[in-house]
Amino acid sequence: MPDTGPASISTLPPLAALQAGMVIDGFRLDEQLHEGGMARLWAVSRVEPRPGEDFPLIMKVPRIKGGEDPATIVGFEVEQMLMPALKGPHVPRFVARGDWTRQAYIVMERIEGQTLRPRLDAAPLALEELVEIGSRVALALHSLHRQHVVHLDVKPSNIMFRPDGEVVLVDFGLSRHDHLPDLLEEEFSLPMGTGPYMSPEQVQFIRNDPRSDLFALGVILYHLATGERPFGQPTSVRALRRRLYVDPVPPRAVNPHIPPWLQEIILHCLEVQPERRYQSAAQLALDLRQPLGVQLTRRADLMQVSGGMRRLKRWFFALGAEPRSAAAAAPAAEQLARSPIILAAVDTANASAALLEQLCETVRRIVQTEPGARLACLNVMKTARIGMDELTDKDGRSLHVKQLIALRHWARPISRALSLEDGRLTFHVLEAPDVANAIIEFAARNGADHIVMGARGSSTLRRYLGSVSSQVLAESGCTVTVVRER
Repeated sequence: MPDTGPASISTLPPLAALQAGMVIDGFRLDEQLHEGGMARLWAVSRVEPRPGEDFPLIMKVPRIKGGEDPATIVGFEVEQMLMPALKGPHVPRFVARGDWTRQAYIVMERIEGQTLRPRLDAAPLALEELVEIGSRVALALHSLHRQHVVHLDVKPSNIMFRPDGEVVLVDFGLSRHDHLPDLLEEEFSLPMGTGPYMSPEQVQFIRNDPRSDLFALGVILYHLATGERPFGQPTSVRALRRRLYVDPVPPRAVNPHIPPWLQEIILHCLEVQPERRYQSAAQLALDLRQPLGVQLTRRADLMQVSGGMRRLKRWFFALGAEPRSAAAAAPAAEQLARSPIILAAVDTANASAALLEQLCETVRRIVQTEPGARLACLNVMKTARIGMDELTDKDGRSLHVKQLIALRHWARPISRALSLEDGRLTFHVLEAPDVANAIIEFAARNGADHIVMGARGSSTLRRYLGSVSSQVLAESGCTVTVVRER
């Protein structure tokens, strides 16, 4: 039933007759904004305004003329089912939905900004813009995955920007929720998605892996960096399956201005096996925003596609590969739980040796219990709010570099004990006048799940002024562990 009260069937016009000024379940059709192959979009307003709805509204109405692909109808049902379960700034606010027996529709917040689609025409983009777009989309996907949802149709036209630049994901007709029925999987046995952006596992009918969305974001990053799509515009299942055994041309071979760390990130997203990609969108966002921490592998140096023999081997493997069971991929929330970002905030310059040792041991134990965790080691150099700070020591050595070396030295026992590889251990030195705020903002901006930090001994001055650890503990949005010297 619709969420806005009953209406007589006779008051609801046929879809083809919808026109501005008509009222459906208390919503007035003001202006048709878009007519696509599967739905019409109308700007609407309530006949009787409601408190709290101080934002513009849009109504999505399916096009039902007869002869449609049944999957498009089911997809609209999926979106009707999913939208009420989604929250947060990265999705449109849900308002109402209409019943199929009378008039199917979804009313939601109207996003005033543009989609990402026009930026493709300007590709290749400047590095700074590409990084900003990629990291914002990754954090939006991370928010979605934390709500147990895999989008499965991430593409430029489904990525919108609010006026302040915040990313909003739209069009959830192909999405899957861990806790809701997957109507598309129950009714159809065919690849679901948009050809250029579909992951290899989607081609093999797997719909519950959040790393599929990271593959699609990798395709977008490739396009924004080079001006070309890595897998072209496939129109058949046979063409889609080529991505199971044919590597894309390395981005730097297309655009030599791309730095090695960006190629590393893009090709990391485009790995055929999900296990070899980034394991969470937050980890991808962290690498984009902190490129100095990106661990370069063979991917960064590639300048040509794999040889014929390797391609032939992968073709034989793909030819005989059976679609994986849906149970083989962890649900979205479970996959994120396996891949947390642990932030170790370390004051190498001022903490005692005993405290640094205790902090190192605590971090080691925490990371050891999380096999897929990413450990980001952070040091904040406190700078003056007014005036200039010395950037070198008395011997002329960079203080920033000294702190980075000290941070790496501190983490060496952890790296040796746990054999952290493939970019799972990164180092970051920030300069800020407020150390606590720098830690809190870094954790929030990069989707950290757990902050581990030390606390020096108490004193009258520290009790009066407050401590960095107490402020982080009070204001951080994630779990915080404070370690004290024994």
